[in-house]
Amino acid sequence: MKKYIFLLLTVGLLALGCSKNNDDDNGPDPVGNADLDTQHFMWQSLNLWYYWQAEVPNLADDRFSSDQEYTEFLGSESDPAAFFENKLRFSGDRFTFYREDFKDLVRGLDGISRSNGLEFSLTYIDSNDNDLLDNDEIIYGIVRYIVNGSNAATVDISRGEIFTGVDGQELNGANYQDLLFGENATYTLNMADIDGGTLTPNGKEVTLTKEEGLLENPVYITTTLDVMGTKIGYLMYNGFTDVARDDAGNIIADYDEELNSAFGELVSQGATELVLDLRYNPGGSVRTAQLLSSMIYGTDNTNLVLWRQEYNPKLQAIFDPAQLEDTFLNQTPRAGTPLNTLNLNRVYVLTTRSSASASELVINGLAPYMDVVQIGSTTRGKIEFSLTLVDDPDREGAPYIYSPSRENQINPNNLWGMQAIVGVTANSVGFSAPNGLEPDIQLFENAQNMGILGDVNEPLLARAIQEITGMSGRRDFTVDIPVKEITNSKMFTTLKDNMYLDKPIKLDFIPE
Repeated sequence: MKKYIFLLLTVGLLALGCSKNNDDDNGPDPVGNADLDTQHFMWQSLNLWYYWQAEVPNLADDRFSSDQEYTEFLGSESDPAAFFENKLRFSGDRFTFYREDFKDLVRGLDGISRSNGLEFSLTYIDSNDNDLLDNDEIIYGIVRYIVNGSNAATVDISRGEIFTGVDGQELNGANYQDLLFGENATYTLNMADIDGGTLTPNGKEVTLTKEEGLLENPVYITTTLDVMGTKIGYLMYNGFTDVARDDAGNIIADYDEELNSAFGELVSQGATELVLDLRYNPGGSVRTAQLLSSMIYGTDNTNLVLWRQEYNPKLQAIFDPAQLEDTFLNQTPRAGTPLNTLNLNRVYVLTTRSSASASELVINGLAPYMDVVQIGSTTRGKIEFSLTLVDDPDREGAPYIYSPSRENQINPNNLWGMQAIVGVTANSVGFSAPNGLEPDIQLFENAQNMGILGDVNEPLLARAIQEITGMSGRRDFTVDIPVKEITNSKMFTTLKDNMYLDKPIKLDFIPE
């Protein structure tokens, strides 16, 4: 006789024989009281899935001795956000986040945002290479790229331009979040020039307006360069976004198919080398990372492991090891389109500190199988992956994991969604880089010469071309003012540097 592992791992109430039908007056029923539904969902889902469940005493299976004690615990914070932050979050967890409406969370993971389409870094002169910023520190923004079809694409602003103020206020560590990422729909940037480490306002102003529902195709540039007879493919890929859906859950853009088409172009143009530009790619879908890796290396290797997942100890002991492995693929997941692949044994990858999670997963996953030449700066170091959790405890084999087809099964009294860290990754030989992947060739972007993306003279691409062709010594790659970012515009979106697991998950039956 078998039973679901969920029944073995459910909350302490059930494990200890606590019944919601008991006749004792032990306070509100946590299941039947809508005021506690969110806290109840948070505890149950994290008790099962949270990577640090064993390190959080309040999430221990034997934490509560009675229904009354559990109910009082749920009611100890009336605000669910405070309940998670004060009672459940592991001290080392930097990445788990939540939304009061799971639909806002899901739309954000689909790359749909309220944005003006200007993507930029924030940095300052003489950066001291840390994440701490004094409130009075003067900072500046530098434009990375413009999202196609956005408001920013309709105004006079371009890559490499610098701004030092917003609406006449000089940017500093205390005000930049409110000025650039606050509720204001429209703001005006005060532009400046930079020369020899000196920022000088130039009088130019650019007014931008944030738009609801902006879609960004992560496939930004696809081209093949003919350099000294070598066909060098160049792909700038800015996010591991698999699809975008409308409010009804219908797919309105399949970016995995767009990515496959991009590789089809490279194949048809005869590319024999590839420069993969992930410098502004903060991550996203693990499944899409599998697809990209396969398009680079080959599709005849579906038995080879790219990476493995590690869950909390009680789940790790239950999963079949094969369920924890992701291999190379040979077709897209929804349409079943055969993958276009370059079948390479070497790839050049451009990175910055903004290259995170799924970007690092591709670099690390490919490293045991091919020569991965990393050019740029050290990546962020984000090896944790997440699941979207909602109040759907009855999903067979995958309780609490969001499914578009089960939105009508989610508790209508609790629409909260959590993007919870549930595990970490390592490649096929067990290597991971929690402090980031260091480049083989270090080259920071230059605030005085950002270059044109996709152009052979853009510094990072030019350095990769030099490495491919072997024509060294003809260009000076000295960086006058390195762009060492404090943060960037993508870190203020829902997706941020999140890496989410989107393959089917089902907890196996086990013997009783």
